[in-house]
Amino acid sequence: MSRLPVEQLLPMEAHLEWQALGQELAAHDIRYHQQDAPVISDADYDALRRRYDAILAAFPELQRQATAIARVGAKPSERFSKIRHVVPMLSLANTFSDEEVGEFVDRVRRFLDWPEARELTFTAEPKIDGLSCSIRYEKGLLTKAATRGDGEEGEDVTANVRTIRSIPQRLRGDVPSVLEVRGEVYMATADFLALNARQEADGKPPFANPRNAAAGSLRQLDPSITASRPLTFFAYAWGAIEGDLPSETQSGMVAAFGSMGLPVNPLTKRCVSVEEMIAHYRLIEEKRPTLGYDIDGVVYKVDDLALQQRLGFISRSPRWATARKFPAEQARTVLLDIDIQVGRTGALTPVAKLQPITVGGVVVSNATLHNEDEIARKDVRVGDTVIVQRAGDVIPQIVAVVLEQRPEGAKAYEFPHLCPACGSHAVREIDPKTGEAEVARRCTAGLICPAQATERLKHFASRNAFDIEGLGDKQIEAFYSDGIITRPRDIFTLEARDARSLKKLKDREGYGETSVKKLFAAIVARRYVALNRFIFGLGIRHVGETTAKQLARHFGSIQRLREVAVQASADGEVAKAELTGIDGIGPILAGSIVDFFGEAHNLEELDALMAYVTPEAMEAVAAESPVSGKTVVFTGALERMSRDEAKAMAERLGAKVSGSVSKKTDLVVAGPGAGSKLADAKKHGVEVISEDEWFERVGG
Repeated sequence: MSRLPVEQLLPMEAHLEWQALGQELAAHDIRYHQQDAPVISDADYDALRRRYDAILAAFPELQRQATAIARVGAKPSERFSKIRHVVPMLSLANTFSDEEVGEFVDRVRRFLDWPEARELTFTAEPKIDGLSCSIRYEKGLLTKAATRGDGEEGEDVTANVRTIRSIPQRLRGDVPSVLEVRGEVYMATADFLALNARQEADGKPPFANPRNAAAGSLRQLDPSITASRPLTFFAYAWGAIEGDLPSETQSGMVAAFGSMGLPVNPLTKRCVSVEEMIAHYRLIEEKRPTLGYDIDGVVYKVDDLALQQRLGFISRSPRWATARKFPAEQARTVLLDIDIQVGRTGALTPVAKLQPITVGGVVVSNATLHNEDEIARKDVRVGDTVIVQRAGDVIPQIVAVVLEQRPEGAKAYEFPHLCPACGSHAVREIDPKTGEAEVARRCTAGLICPAQATERLKHFASRNAFDIEGLGDKQIEAFYSDGIITRPRDIFTLEARDARSLKKLKDREGYGETSVKKLFAAIVARRYVALNRFIFGLGIRHVGETTAKQLARHFGSIQRLREVAVQASADGEVAKAELTGIDGIGPILAGSIVDFFGEAHNLEELDALMAYVTPEAMEAVAAESPVSGKTVVFTGALERMSRDEAKAMAERLGAKVSGSVSKKTDLVVAGPGAGSKLADAKKHGVEVISEDEWFERVGG
């Protein structure tokens, strides 16, 4: 998403974007720390965090509201009892280049007023990709253990940590009366592969990567499950300590942990210059594939603990430490085949089937090839040796072919022109402005393509289409899997078929007699549906809610729309002109409509559907109103009406509702929390009014 530079933001714009970023970061923290199921890469998360911090630095008045979002991680799960951290568990700022490492050292020197000629020592250690954990020892005995949680409070995983063999129950030697040891619980690569093999043998889903496996194993309610998982631990930090510190330096503390019997990383090193810090980073990066456990960077810390105290903290991270992240890792393997998968919109996506290879601790056997142009550009052929990279350490992709290792007789790949799932035509639409083909080739079958079926059915029953209450995504997936609903028409024969069946819906898990009656009633209620909802529910490529309304108003019936589209499919120039003559419908959109009605399968399903459903004409549009003919954008949180209600109201009044602001926009209605659209309105000189002013203007 394109954003204004921070220095160009107005205070209100900064405040709104900063709030939105905070909410987005909080959601990702929950996915990563609490659910062990991240949806974005570390690199994307870091970019969001850098933007958030940059706005906070430029607008310090926001600092008063920063407390909650400044926390690291996410709130601990309600499944566990909680442990309050005596000393908060913070995260680290990130650096991504040699230059940024040098800048980090310079910032430390400036803060301390430490001259360049005076030696300043740092430690450099591998950044383990696992789950942060704090373990409390009292008089040398393990008494409590907690996850990081939100940094202030974590989950009590004491019983689970006791099952990890590498963590001692009793520390050796002379130790402080209270010592909270902090480190990372992780799973070695070989153990991870063996665990996944057992998961698959037992018919269970494999874990995505060692970090998720370690986190999921530690956060079990049943400690016996944790005990069965091969977890281990590296100690590298501490929280509360009562008694004498074992050392006055970071490196000395880690060495003391080792003498107490705690596992510590042997690659931790003291560095006395930026050059030495970077050199050790290079060494660890080189050793990364052979370490036997996943790391995602190197952590630098000021070695002198007294200097750490002087440096203190900034918001959620210490001034005296930073993490240098690794770039995406690469590996070589052999391309065994190219598989074509059909997505929910009909896009044919090529997937590389690879000789399995471990990349950054993750076994990669599939990689994206993006599209047919990408295959041709890289000249990827079955049998080639290829270089695979995990983009952002998440999505594997082929970045290059090792041509010198290409086998004799390897043939250039021919992309299919028919859908592999249903045999219908797969086409690349032409952009009339550029004259070039669209990147994706798509199946035109729509309603009957099995690869698209569940997603099409979800769309058909969705809130803005047929809006069938009780027939949500999970129900459709289950019904489709069992062969109960495979096409839209099946929804409207469900009750009759259930009456004849020996296996009743009311006996299915999650259902009962009352819920089944409600579902049948909701289906009956949709036998009469607005024409625009009917058209939208068909899932025609590029036909959104607005276009569906335009088509419904122009043609008045599904029969007339079908007649014109079929005629255009047979090279009817007049019919094509009628489609493209509708405001907002250009050649690409018209082509999608023609392609849909040009498929015999779609017409067959449409005929079957019409036996059960009657599309009704849309409500009339006001010929004259204060906003008739104007383009309106609604943004922010509306308080007197929902966004859908606002759109419907504006359209009844003859306005066109848009999702973005441009120079063609006439009016922006802004509620609380409005963000970048306000800046766009200002840039284009568009009038902005409140929700109350909207009602005053239209007489509501």
